[in-house]
Amino acid sequence: MNLPSNGTISLADILPPERVILLESNTKHEILNALIDVLGRAPGITDLEDMRTELFRREEMMSTGIGLGIAVPHVRAASIQGISMAVGISPRVVTDYDSLDGEPVHLVCMIAANIDQHTEYIRTLALVSRRLRNRDLFRSIITTDDPAIAHRLLVGESE
Repeated sequence: MNLPSNGTISLADILPPERVILLESNTKHEILNALIDVLGRAPGITDLEDMRTELFRREEMMSTGIGLGIAVPHVRAASIQGISMAVGISPRVVTDYDSLDGEPVHLVCMIAANIDQHTEYIRTLALVSRRLRNRDLFRSIITTDDPAIAHRLLVGESE
């Protein structure tokens, strides 16, 4: 996904409904692999294993559990064309994510971008963070058992 010339982006641009899933596992490693597999079906992902390697390398540097039940694993790599995103919702808590606040994770938003898309990448991270600061929205997303509803809530579409 390439941004319009004015630099605006919406989650609907980078997160299609089929990339929002209910997670079956509650371990960080399994969740990251599940979301990498989902994101790997995006048209801009040209080398799934490179993305997997780079994402885990990034995660080893510092946990992407940002707190308040949210994790935003993210990666930039030359093998990624454009910005793509996948989201996993865990009905059970993910206790081994090592979040900054020590709290368990329920929502994992994975973002992938090309190495040269620093500005778009930062804007996307900020957009996700800003959107999920709304605690009522967050609670609605993590308590639904329907990924389509979670997608509409995340991208800001009415039901």
